[in-house]
Amino acid sequence: MLRDEMITVFGGSGFIGRYAVRALVKAGYRVRVATRLPHIAHELKPIGSVGQIQLVQANVRNAASVARAVEGASGVVNLTGILAESGRQTFRSIQAQGAANIAEAAKAAGITRLVHVSAIGADANSKSGYARTKAEGEAAMRQAVPTATILRPSIVFGAEDSFFNRFAQMALYAPALPLIGGGKTRFQPVWAGDVGEAVRAALESDAARGETYELGGPGTYSFRELMEYMLATIQRPRFLVPVPWFAAYAIGFAGEIAGAIPFVPTVLTRDQVTLLKSDNVVSEGARTLADLGIEGDTVEAIVPTYLYRFRRGGQFAAAE
Repeated sequence: MLRDEMITVFGGSGFIGRYAVRALVKAGYRVRVATRLPHIAHELKPIGSVGQIQLVQANVRNAASVARAVEGASGVVNLTGILAESGRQTFRSIQAQGAANIAEAAKAAGITRLVHVSAIGADANSKSGYARTKAEGEAAMRQAVPTATILRPSIVFGAEDSFFNRFAQMALYAPALPLIGGGKTRFQPVWAGDVGEAVRAALESDAARGETYELGGPGTYSFRELMEYMLATIQRPRFLVPVPWFAAYAIGFAGEIAGAIPFVPTVLTRDQVTLLKSDNVVSEGARTLADLGIEGDTVEAIVPTYLYRFRRGGQFAAAE
């Protein structure tokens, strides 16, 4: 049954956004997806009933378009974020000022149900521009709307992720994969579907208002362990080569230069290398998925359902 409530989701056409939209639609909400390019987001429409999902054009760097996108909404979700800067899409313009624009628009519209998806490691004093601007975005949200709920996921995995898929793609052609800093950094990967459910739960829970949750899956792994698991899953043995930090920064610099070329994806940046120097796991004592009533799915349960396409023989490859 459809509810008579509209939720505006900024970044709803992105990786995590599709899962959040699906969770909200399943719960019966009408969803307005605010995106820079609505004409390429029509695959979202079949997720819901006829008319349940509305696509609107909005750019978080443009305060006027953000204000229009929240008109008539009873709740707002911000999922916008970037992993690497490109042109006017900078960490500060999207993750700091963009978040501030959304928060101010929600405040002006009298909206108190606001969910902001940040990241574990958000820190105003970090050497990483990504982490600093994530913290600035959180601060802007809370300053404008004190009841805003902040969700901080670890690395997010799922069928469209840029983590397991990226390294599996590299393994198709490269005889070896790099272990940045020796592969010792620890992660607590969380499934995108669980993050989507966390967004829905945070919107619906009065107890979640004004709180911060760190979202990690059931397991904690080193970067090396994740690479070993990925290679075993796609059944392609490869060498894992430790790369010292100074060399990783050089690779990151080269990646930034290559990424400046049109249509060439940025594989690694120096800012991402800086992030890899810190573990990406849920803090002791933090509120978690469990506090939102969600039991997270494991890497082992989900990843094989989409990485099979990188095996020789794909879905028909014999299990090892």
